[in-house]
Amino acid sequence: MPTAPRPEQRPFVHRHHGDERVDEYAWLRDREDPAVLAHLQAENAHTEESLAHLAGLREELFEEYRSRIKETDEDVPARDGAWEYFTRTQEDKQYPLFVRHPVGAEDASGGGSTDVSAGEEVLLDCNEAAEGTEYFALGAFSVSPSGHLLAYSVDTDGSEEFRMRVKDLRTGEHLPDTISPTGYGAAWSADEGFLFYTTLDPAHRPWKLWRHRLGTDQSDDVLIFTEEDESFYLGVSRTRSREWLVLDLHATESSEVHVLPADDPEGRWRLVAARRPGVEYSLEHHTDRFLFVTNDQGPDFRLAQAPVEDPRPERWTDVIPHQEGVRIVSVDAFADHLVVALRSDGRTELDVISVADGERRRMGFEEPIYTVDVGTNREFDTTTLRIDYTSLTTPNSVIDVDLATDARRLRKRQPVLNVDLDRYQSTREWATAPDGTKVPISLVWRDDRPEGGPVLLYGYGSYEHSMDPWFSTLRLSLLDRGVAFAIAHVRGGGELGRSWYDHGKRLEKANTFTDFVAAADYLVETGWTTREGLAIRGGSAGGLLIGAVLNLRPDLCAAAVAEVPFVDALTTILDPSLPLTVREWDEWGNPVADPQVYAAMKAYAPFDNVSASHYPAIYATAGLNDPRVSYWEPAKWVARLRDRMTGGGPVLLKTELGAGHGGPSGRYDAWRDEAQVHAFVLDQVGLAKASE
Repeated sequence: MPTAPRPEQRPFVHRHHGDERVDEYAWLRDREDPAVLAHLQAENAHTEESLAHLAGLREELFEEYRSRIKETDEDVPARDGAWEYFTRTQEDKQYPLFVRHPVGAEDASGGGSTDVSAGEEVLLDCNEAAEGTEYFALGAFSVSPSGHLLAYSVDTDGSEEFRMRVKDLRTGEHLPDTISPTGYGAAWSADEGFLFYTTLDPAHRPWKLWRHRLGTDQSDDVLIFTEEDESFYLGVSRTRSREWLVLDLHATESSEVHVLPADDPEGRWRLVAARRPGVEYSLEHHTDRFLFVTNDQGPDFRLAQAPVEDPRPERWTDVIPHQEGVRIVSVDAFADHLVVALRSDGRTELDVISVADGERRRMGFEEPIYTVDVGTNREFDTTTLRIDYTSLTTPNSVIDVDLATDARRLRKRQPVLNVDLDRYQSTREWATAPDGTKVPISLVWRDDRPEGGPVLLYGYGSYEHSMDPWFSTLRLSLLDRGVAFAIAHVRGGGELGRSWYDHGKRLEKANTFTDFVAAADYLVETGWTTREGLAIRGGSAGGLLIGAVLNLRPDLCAAAVAEVPFVDALTTILDPSLPLTVREWDEWGNPVADPQVYAAMKAYAPFDNVSASHYPAIYATAGLNDPRVSYWEPAKWVARLRDRMTGGGPVLLKTELGAGHGGPSGRYDAWRDEAQVHAFVLDQVGLAKASE
């Protein structure tokens, strides 16, 4: 292997609660130091040189991905008034086009792609908007109530700070209005004379809500609300009924909502229910009532309602009472039906409630393991619900459901070319954690996979974010080479309800890591794979999982992929000046104030626990402009691993120098990125040979 970069050691001592931690690479945090960028560039060159022998395999994988994907394609149009909206991709183009056509144009064209003769309009060609930039992402995309104006915002470096423009869709010209920088999202007033948007504080937290009068300078915008509590984020939206603007203030374990009639943009916002520690709620509007999904009477939430004229918590009455083990996630309101998303027995589910008689039914599906969710539904007055459905073996599917009869129409299934999908199989198995807890594992493989072949095990386990089974066209390249893919649904996620999350956070965070180890050991002990054939993968907080697991069990696997990994967790959570930190105290605990939390985090933080051990091969990534996990975390971790490990490796780092948390933004760039990961994994489990 080529010689790895060795950054200079400049020891810095962190002191908290009478404890000292020496950080020899703290200087990598100073992005103004020319040596920092030089080191990251050297790491990139080393990684490319170390993986040069996989160039042919990477190209083969990339071409396989392309061969299965319908590169010129469009999604199912979603009706909104007189128009139907959809996105289109074009071969050799990195980004989508946002398009609309008049209602009925799709039927007139026989269900195929429409053209200008059918009245099609391109609202935004992201490829044109991205010209001259290395990175491109949308933060807001909001068409005004009349359909005449489009407000959209763009991030061109991965920092998640956006510049908003307004386009007149009748002329194709941009209005003079420019708003920058903004956070995610924007909402129109009913008369479309005003836009509401958010801005960020120095810690990158959305904290101010502004009102912008169309046709005026940003300096004249009116500040509506400032959220001083650093643990709360601020967001603005509009209900599906179009009648209300919603100001949502949310911390990890508390929330507060204010509302304003959309036809009274200069009016006074009304507080719905004041924030209370440990009480969360979200709001939806239905005719003369507000609907609330709240945990005020139990950890798995209930669905409540209250009259619009008096929505105080004292007036909240049950629509669906709290039921332990059935986690209510959200409610979508339509004129004659309510659709409730929930989790039960480790699965996503949808319940439909008739407004007329209160009858409640659950949608059923044939596969035992699947993911279903409410899709794109723009209109309130409709009898048809659009849902999204997928599984480990079923491509992403768009289905229209008659809310009254449950009759279903498959509108589109993601095209997968040159593949026999019947050859892929999936199952769910259960590992046993050290405390006796059963941990679900979802698996998928091709039917001719050799017994005991390689497995790639994926995990996350934080923020109550569930890793529900999903289909991946790119993943098929692993399955076709005999690698099975598995998801460890560890505690800290939300797969089995709120308690599954609660027992994988703060002082119980170690359960996340031991659950994952139990899943990995189960796969080896039951013959699914061997130590030499096991690879593990996770990103962001899932990268923390990977780092912590490797310190617990350096012998666990042959290879590990840690993408933008949160590996210097203790240092970051001790620093309130960094983006997200104060809000994160609800998730991890506050090590600044609590010595017990400090000790617990120090015991698992990956950077602090690198040992003199034989580590597996490791591939880590970072984003120079990442506002969520700073680039220096993986950079420091990789350097310390090389310093202390007694054998194994290689340990490689790739930093995106023009992107942020999500990596490359263009789809072809993202595919090449995935080909690099897949080639690394295949190489380490002995399947790296490219086709002749």
